[in-house]
Amino acid sequence: MILGKVTGEVWATVKDPKLEGARLLVVQQTDVEGKPQGGFLVAVDSLNAGVGDAVLVAQGSSARQTDRTQNRPVDAVIMAIVDRVDVQKIDDLDRDYRERSKRIDGMLAKQKET
Repeated sequence: MILGKVTGEVWATVKDPKLEGARLLVVQQTDVEGKPQGGFLVAVDSLNAGVGDAVLVAQGSSARQTDRTQNRPVDAVIMAIVDRVDVQKIDDLDRDYRERSKRIDGMLAKQKET
């Protein structure tokens, strides 16, 4: 899945009949903090997303798994509007891992003593 932000809409009056009624949105890929990363893609909107919304995009065969995109020539679909992204810094995760590792080592040492 790709995290991104909707930046615009694509209007195409002439298109494959299987795409009739499909709303096409331009999505800018972003990092977890919402900063632009990578390029743009065009995705079918399955949720009524709007410009400025943070979204998750599925691509490839997964893009044809929603009710609105099933059996349609679609390579990308907006399948979630993101309310919030929570991430921890790598340094914090590493510190937590080391602390847990010390606790486990201590428990194993006590087990060997008995």
